Amino acid sequence: MNISFENPDKINGLMTITVEEADFKEEVEKALKDYRKRANIPGFRPGQVPMGMIKRQVGPQVKMDAINKILGENLQKYIADNKIQMLGQPMGSESQEAVDLEKPAPYVFKFDIAVAPEFKIELTNKDKIDYYEIAVDDKLIDQQVDMFASRAGHYDKAEEFDPEKRDMLKGDLRELDANGNTLEGGITVEAAVLMPQYIKVEDQKKLFDGAKLGDIITFNPRKAYPENDAEVSSLLKIKREEVAQHEGDFSYQITEISRFVNADNNKELWDSIYGAEADIKDEKQFRDTIAEGLKGQLEGDSNYKFIQDVRAYAEKKVGELQFPDAILKRIMLANNQDKGQEFVDKNYEQSVKELTWHLIKEQLAVANGIKVEDADVRESAILMARAQFAQYGMNNVPDEYLNNYAEEILKKRENIDSFVEAALDRKLSAALKGIVKLNNKTVTIDEFNKLLSGE
Repeated sequence: MNISFENPDKINGLMTITVEEADFKEEVEKALKDYRKRANIPGFRPGQVPMGMIKRQVGPQVKMDAINKILGENLQKYIADNKIQMLGQPMGSESQEAVDLEKPAPYVFKFDIAVAPEFKIELTNKDKIDYYEIAVDDKLIDQQVDMFASRAGHYDKAEEFDPEKRDMLKGDLRELDANGNTLEGGITVEAAVLMPQYIKVEDQKKLFDGAKLGDIITFNPRKAYPENDAEVSSLLKIKREEVAQHEGDFSYQITEISRFVNADNNKELWDSIYGAEADIKDEKQFRDTIAEGLKGQLEGDSNYKFIQDVRAYAEKKVGELQFPDAILKRIMLANNQDKGQEFVDKNYEQSVKELTWHLIKEQLAVANGIKVEDADVRESAILMARAQFAQYGMNNVPDEYLNNYAEEILKKRENIDSFVEAALDRKLSAALKGIVKLNNKTVTIDEFNKLLSGE
């Protein structure tokens, strides 16, 4: 076997592999013998089928399989031994001539290889990068208290509808005829639930202002929820395709008004959030506990923004890189055959941007001795699980439950790559914060969000 590699422009590689008969002969003979032992052909005892018949039946396929195996193994070995930084997978070369396996060896195979561009990125204490610390102020704590109180809230009965509150109405719906009378055989829905604040059209919404128990409101569901047949069908308890048949007015007699009330800011609320074992005794301690939790959460947000700024800084420092565009587009198309060339044309530029950052990040990780271990991936899953629970006000989820939840997430292979990237970002952020010169800035949460959105 002979392997040669041409890489004149440093990014477009051509690998040529010449396969001799000696390279695959032994593998083919072994495979044919194994097949002969298993062959079940009428008229012959097991293991006694003539080898000539075996060769005629499966010889070409066995030979092809053996050559493909040899090509794959030797191609990857050559790339690893010669430390070629290949992007994507090898592609059959466009200069490949037809190979006739019916003819005697040697056989020549050519592969186009996309090679990563050469560059050097190094960050030291001479590099200055912004780091935004989010201030945990009273406004932010107040917002968190309101969120907790809202999630633990409940509905109380009310006598009059208030459009400024999250009032929920319950009443009886009846379809009306053109004269405003109940339509015979029309739709009737008892105890229909309605929240007027979500009505899209202002004149329909105002019909409910100041409504009291027992009042009868005449409104038009189709006008109230234009272009939202799903909402209308849900309210009228009919199929979506039937909505167009009911474009007239309906009467709605209010039988119940429920008003949402936030939970009281007391020990019951504090214990429901942090657990009785936290032993929060007063509102000050509650707010201090919230502040401490927010600092941890917001540090993660600050680190995320820091990595974004590191990316922008490093990309500018590296400059524009040249990639083997033609090969990469072929690879991208091969990996997205169901989406076609249009997908490649539309997304290639962004794909190259992400690839550039990936290569920069890999180099920075190697330079700082960063490796992502299984434990780091698991930690990413646990952090994501904790963040999800925190969104619902669950801040005292037991570690055992978090671990079990993370285990389930990690069973899905499609989640692994994102957790690996999250772990790498986390470890890289920690390392670089101790290397580069930080330009520390304290901002409010509103200012920080504007920075994230690019405003």
